[in-house]
Amino acid sequence: MIDHLSIGVSDLAKSKAFYEEALRPLGYRVKIEMDHGVCFGGDGGDLWIVKSDPSKIHLAFSAQDRATVDQFYEAALNAGGVDNGAPGVRPHYHENYYGTFIFDPDGYNIEAVCHKAV
Repeated sequence: MIDHLSIGVSDLAKSKAFYEEALRPLGYRVKIEMDHGVCFGGDGGDLWIVKSDPSKIHLAFSAQDRATVDQFYEAALNAGGVDNGAPGVRPHYHENYYGTFIFDPDGYNIEAVCHKAV
């Protein structure tokens, strides 16, 4: 299952206003705001808009536990992926955020993440 998707936007304020209005009927609301981006949450996975090159996307898959995140990392490396962040806790997101990041063959930043405490 997809945990979240991030897309690059050239004008964060303009895009925030657009997505806030456009996603309202779908049940999405602003969940988190940071200097570099805004997270919209709803019943499904989250959508992040981040100030960056508009051609950039980031896809995060939900993992059932931390061991699965570790297994994803090893499998992705073995499949030819390039390390972009070894498995570990990312407390700047939240205290139980355990994720890993891999660049796929086209350079997309692919993640596996578990939000559960140990």
